Amino acid sequence: MKEKGTISIHTENIFPIIKKFLYSDNEIFLRELVSNAADATQKIKRLASLGQYNGELGELQVDVSFDEKKKTITISDNGIGMTAEEIKKYINQIAFSGATEFVEKFKDAKDANEIIGKFGLGFYSAFMVSEKVEIQTLSYQEGAEPAAWICDGSTEFEIKDGKRKTRGTDVILHINKESEEFLDQFKIQQILEKYFKFLTVKLVFGTKSESVEDGEDKEGKKQYKTVEMPNVINGAKPIWTLSPSELTDEDYLQFYKELYPFQEDPLFWIHLNVDYPFNLTGVLYFPKLKNDMEFQRNKIKLFSRQVFITDEVKDIVPEFLMLLHGVIDSPDIPLNVSRSFLQADSNVKKINSYITKKVAEKLGELFKKDREGYEAKWSDIGLFVKYGMISEEKFYEKAKDFALFTNTEKKNFTLEEYKNKVKDTQTDKDGNLIYLYTVDPAKQDGFIQSATKKGYDVLLMDTPIDTHFVSQMEHKLEKTQLKRVDSATADKLIDKGEKLEHVLSDEQSKQVKEIFEKAINKPAYQVEVEALSPDELPVTVTMDEFMRRMKDMAAMGGGMSFYGNMPDSYKVAINGNHKLVNKILASADEKEQSELAKQAFDLALLSQGLLTGADLTAFVNRSVGLI
Repeated sequence: MKEKGTISIHTENIFPIIKKFLYSDNEIFLRELVSNAADATQKIKRLASLGQYNGELGELQVDVSFDEKKKTITISDNGIGMTAEEIKKYINQIAFSGATEFVEKFKDAKDANEIIGKFGLGFYSAFMVSEKVEIQTLSYQEGAEPAAWICDGSTEFEIKDGKRKTRGTDVILHINKESEEFLDQFKIQQILEKYFKFLTVKLVFGTKSESVEDGEDKEGKKQYKTVEMPNVINGAKPIWTLSPSELTDEDYLQFYKELYPFQEDPLFWIHLNVDYPFNLTGVLYFPKLKNDMEFQRNKIKLFSRQVFITDEVKDIVPEFLMLLHGVIDSPDIPLNVSRSFLQADSNVKKINSYITKKVAEKLGELFKKDREGYEAKWSDIGLFVKYGMISEEKFYEKAKDFALFTNTEKKNFTLEEYKNKVKDTQTDKDGNLIYLYTVDPAKQDGFIQSATKKGYDVLLMDTPIDTHFVSQMEHKLEKTQLKRVDSATADKLIDKGEKLEHVLSDEQSKQVKEIFEKAINKPAYQVEVEALSPDELPVTVTMDEFMRRMKDMAAMGGGMSFYGNMPDSYKVAINGNHKLVNKILASADEKEQSELAKQAFDLALLSQGLLTGADLTAFVNRSVGLI
């Protein structure tokens, strides 16, 4: 038998397309070819179980080997094999994947879809690294003759009698000059471990040396000898394929350690298992999140039938779930296609929604079953929940029942509970609920104490996501505003329509304003004399809530660059009812007036962390002088 021909494809440029567009990384060729080989072994196993093959199965396995001198990599299996006719159909006619006929033939078999290999387009990834590809194969069919197929990466091919003596297929890659890096034991081992740690079929790559017991010496001590053993790549147990009832907490934790050897134990996990309207299994772990927005991206690993595909899961998993760790396995996700196709794929969208729903259900269940335990974990999962509420509307709808507000006393409240807690004391004259918050309790302690004296509660909003979360809450909660506790004096934070009387006359107020403006001499600071409680500080420096929030969002890359580029501006509130103001007015010495005003202003800056450099040095020297 000898035949030459042309591969029936629509364009002469199929191989450049494969190299450039279908695969992002040229190591993928090993994933594709080993997966095809594994599929071939599963097909023969299935045929045997259906009574369609009565020969000896033997131990089904895939072998990978390489020859540095000949510059070849060989992927061998003892699976279903192919006849010359099947080679023509499955290899030459790319449009027809071997899967089509196999599904048709065994459509009544319950799990046929699970063992279909896409032996077609994926096979052509071989040409990413090869100048020539050879197939040696022998079909399982009785009386079949061995066949060989050879192609040099053009559309020309040759089919002839093959050399294979046993059932199965060898794919021999003659590696091109640009890809000789793959002719390396360590590199191939690394790639195989990356993709096939959990493969269902035994995968062997050469041999490895192992030390085994070999009797005892004259003194009765154990002796050892070195033997060569098959180097089996896989063997790790893919726990996501098992039922949760078969697994213990220890199994889940052990599996987590296999995936992420240097991570702390996770807080909890979710076992995913769905077979309609798409197939999906997996385990997602909630890690302990650090509070510095150190998003642990690329930690969810995507598999298809236990073969690793990628940890770039951005289009499959909602953005906020990228903070999780774990495994998702689905044969329904298209693998070797462009990102835009992936984003538009309906299965991907369904999977995205399903995972969001399952995560929300798990959190809700934890909250209801063990609120105390949930609250103990809140500092670790709060960032994650808030991120989800901001970025996913469907998640927000469920999360509003288990999201928590934490106040400066470290007490936790649901959104509804907190509303009921503060509505009587923190409602302004227009009926708006005012929630006060701090981003730094140590730095803003003076403001928190002033608010607490008035019977107000202050929330802790100190995660990197809270600037956006605060805006989201204002948008979602009816007639509710959030104000940072240092955005105004305590008397002005919640306007209840009550006005304190000024002890100063208009003339005195004007005089005080002029003294302070002259002492401060900074255009970014606008001076106002206000009637405040005599117990409040003599001077308070604040930044308008809206302006500061916009600047914070700009700093985080929130698209507010216009505000980010604007110079800082502050309000300086002079407490006209404070006794220091009377002392300043009573002094006949202009220098003393200026020094007292400057000292009070610097104290206000100091409380906000705004006093630095030469101004801080001058303040310290002045304070020493006053002592």
